[in-house]
Amino acid sequence: MAALIPVLLFGGWTAYRSAADHRAAALRTARETVSRVAERVTAEMMSQERVAETLAASAALDGPDLPAFYREAERVRAMHPLWHTVELDDLAGEQVLNLLRPLGAPLGPTADRATFDEVLRDRAPAVGGIGPVGPVSGVRLVALRVPVTRDGALKGVLTVALSPDAVGDVLRGAGIPPGWIGAVVDRGGRLITRSADEAATVGLPASPDVQHAIATGTGGSYKGVTRDGVPVETVFERLTACGAWTVHLGVPRSALDGPVRRALLAVAAVATASLALAATLVALLARDLARRRERERGLAAAALEASEERAALAVAAADLGTWRWDAAAGSFTCSARCCVLVGLPGGAGGRGTWTLADFLAPVHPADRDALRAAAQGCVAAGGAFAADFRLRVDGGPAPWRHIRGRAGDGDSRGEVYGIVADIDAPKRAEAERSDLLRRLAAAQEDVQRRVAHDLHDQVGQTVTGLSLGLKGLERALDGPPEGGGASFAPELGDRVRWLSDLAGTIGRDIHRVASDLRPTALDDLGLPKALAALAADWSALYGVAADVQVIGSEERLPDEVATAIYRVVQEALTNVLKHARARTVSVVLDRRPRDVRVVIEDDGAGFDPEAAPVPGERRRVGLLGMRERLGLIGGTLRVEASPGAGTSLFVHVPLDPDHAEEGAP
Repeated sequence: MAALIPVLLFGGWTAYRSAADHRAAALRTARETVSRVAERVTAEMMSQERVAETLAASAALDGPDLPAFYREAERVRAMHPLWHTVELDDLAGEQVLNLLRPLGAPLGPTADRATFDEVLRDRAPAVGGIGPVGPVSGVRLVALRVPVTRDGALKGVLTVALSPDAVGDVLRGAGIPPGWIGAVVDRGGRLITRSADEAATVGLPASPDVQHAIATGTGGSYKGVTRDGVPVETVFERLTACGAWTVHLGVPRSALDGPVRRALLAVAAVATASLALAATLVALLARDLARRRERERGLAAAALEASEERAALAVAAADLGTWRWDAAAGSFTCSARCCVLVGLPGGAGGRGTWTLADFLAPVHPADRDALRAAAQGCVAAGGAFAADFRLRVDGGPAPWRHIRGRAGDGDSRGEVYGIVADIDAPKRAEAERSDLLRRLAAAQEDVQRRVAHDLHDQVGQTVTGLSLGLKGLERALDGPPEGGGASFAPELGDRVRWLSDLAGTIGRDIHRVASDLRPTALDDLGLPKALAALAADWSALYGVAADVQVIGSEERLPDEVATAIYRVVQEALTNVLKHARARTVSVVLDRRPRDVRVVIEDDGAGFDPEAAPVPGERRRVGLLGMRERLGLIGGTLRVEASPGAGTSLFVHVPLDPDHAEEGAP
C-alpha cells in the first residue's frame, strides 16, 4: 500500500506534465502558423504592388494615351485572375478609367478615400483595407494604390482592386489544423478573410476582442471569444508592410485546456486515492503501534517493579535513606531510614511528610544555609547537588551526614529526588587523621626548634670558643718567642690559621643548618621579617633576585599558620632553584582580618600543570607536600603556569578571628 502512493502520484504528475506540454506545443504551432501566413500575405501583396508599379510606369500614360493604356491594363488583368479591376484616378479623386466600364463612361469618385489621400501625401504605394461595396464593381474589394509620376510630378493614382480571395487562398494554404480559426483583419478592424464562413463575414467588423488587440498591441496572444461565440486563445501578428493588417489564429480553449483540465482531475483523483491509501496505512500502523505500546507498557511496568525492588534492596543494603522534595507544593517526603538518619521525629515507623524548614531543623546552624541554597539551586538550574552537613546535638561531637539529590525532567522539573547516608565514621577518621598529621607536624617543628637551639646555643658556642682559641694561638705564634727562646716553625702558624678558618666555616654551617631547621626570626620577629630574611639569604646564596612585599597588618599569626606559610615559601624557593631557571622571584604576603593570602611568582621556564607525567619522570613531590601542609590548617594552593611564561602559586589560609593572635608573645 505504501508503494502504491508514489506510483499514483507519479502517474498523475506525468499526465499533467504531458497535457501541459501538449498545450505549449499547440501554442507554439499557432505562432509558427501566424508567422508563415504573415510572410506569405506580405510576399503576395508586395508582388502585386510591383506589378501595379510597372503598369503605372506604362508609356501610354505619358501622353496620356488612355485607349492604349486601357488595352494594356486589360491585358495585365487577364494575366492576374485576382485582379478584379484597374482604375486610374486624377488628383481630385475622380475616376478617369475603370476596366469595369467602357472608356469614356461616367464613373464618379474613387472609393476608400483614406488610402487615396495617403498616396497623395507620401507619394508611395499604399494598401487599403476591405472597402465598401463599390458603386461600379458592386462588391467589396481590397484597394492597392500606387502613384503615377512623370518627371518627379504626381500625375494621378493607379488603383488595383484585388479580390479578398487572394488573401483567403494564402490563409487556407497555411495548413491550419481543423477547428482552429484564422483571420486577416485590416487596420479598421474589418475582416478581409476568415477560415470559417469566409463569404458571410468578409467586410464585417471583427469581434471586440480582436479589435481591442489591434488597438493595444502589435503582436502576441490574448484570450477572447470569436464571432461564433467560441472561447479561443489567439496568437496574432501585425503586417506593417500591408497597411497595418493583422493575422489572427485562434485555438479553441477546449482543445488547449481540455487535456490539462482532465490531467488535473486525474491528479486530484490520484491524490484522493493516495490520501485514502495513506489514511488506511496510518490506521493499520496506529493499531499495530498501539498493540506494541500496550505490550511494551506491560513489559516496562514489570521491569520497573523489578527495578524498584532491586533499588529498594540496594538502598537497604547500603543503609541509605531516600527523600523527595516537591518545591511547588513545599512538601518533603522521607523514608523511615531517612527520618532516622536526619533525626526527624516520628519517622521510625514509616514514611513521613514535612516542610523544608522541618527537614532543616535538625541540621547544624553552621551548615543549614549552605544546604538550603544547594537544594534551591538544584531546583532552579536543574542537574544535581551533593553536600556534607552536621546534625545539631546538645552535647558531644556533631554526627556527619551526606546528602545527594537530582532534579526531575519535564513535568517533574520542580521535584528533587535524593538519598541521605551516614558518613560520621569516615568523617571522624578523617578528622583524627588530620589531627594526627597536625600534631606530627607540630612535633616535627618542635623537634627542629630544639635541635636548632641546641646547635646554636651549645655546639655553636663550643665552635665559637674553639675559633677564639685558635685565633689566640695564631697571634701567639706570629709574635716573638718569650724569654728569647727559639722561634716557632712557620708551617705551624699556617696550620693554626687553616684550623681557625675551618672552625669559622663550621660555625657558619651550623648557623645555616640551625636557621633551616627553625629560623629564630620566625619565633622572635614574626612571619614578615622571617620571610624577608629568608629571601635575602637565599638571594645572596644563589644569585637570584628575590623580594618580599607585605600588605595589610603585620600582627603575629598563629604559630601553626606562620610555620606552614614559611615552609611553603621555603619549598617554593627550592623548586625555583631546581626547575625554574628564573632571574627574579616575588613573594607577596597579604594579611586580612579573616584570611591570609600569599602569591609566589617567578619568571622562569614554567610548566603545564595539566600535562600527564612523563614515564620515568619524578612526581611533583614539592607541590604535593605544600598542599598537604596547607590542608592541615584548612588552606589551599592554586597553581597557574604555562611553558615559557613562568609560574605563580596562590596560597589561601582562612583565619579564625577569635584566635588570630594566638601565639603572639
